[in-house]
Amino acid sequence: MNRKLKNVRLAKMAMLVALAVVLVMLIHFPIFPAVAFLEYDPADIPILIGAFAFGPLAGVLLTVIASLIQGLTVSAASGAYGIIMHVVATSVLVTTAGLIYRRHKTKKRAVIGLAAGSLAMVVVMFFANMVITPLFTGMPLAAVMELMPFILLFNAVKAGINSIVTFLLYKRISPFLHR
Repeated sequence: MNRKLKNVRLAKMAMLVALAVVLVMLIHFPIFPAVAFLEYDPADIPILIGAFAFGPLAGVLLTVIASLIQGLTVSAASGAYGIIMHVVATSVLVTTAGLIYRRHKTKKRAVIGLAAGSLAMVVVMFFANMVITPLFTGMPLAAVMELMPFILLFNAVKAGINSIVTFLLYKRISPFLHR
């Protein structure tokens, strides 16, 4: 890939990161009042689009950069805990979806990738919450386990909504990303 194409690709990826940050600023709300700290946001949509367009490694890079910017600006209240949880959750989602979609870029593979990525995110976040949440919040593991049904459902809903929207948008946006 020549230098000009690399720069164009980098600019498109930067645009996707900026879009992810703006989406968090504009849209974020709790899904379940009992766990209001778990807020839905659509930031994973441009990151998933980036993973489909540029590959799973690019998706992880987009995740890390967007998470850092969000965690230091619009989501600063969650601090390092929020950054780490976002990186873990979204990296699992985009890596799984991107790897499955990468070889055969069909609608069927997109659906399979997004569904598998969503499921992988729910499973990984179950274990991540058992380890990371007590470390950062001081909450005993028993208390985290009491919240686990909400945490699992939250991750399933968030990944599901973001995957559906990504599926509906990607083919319309991909010509711009591949020009």
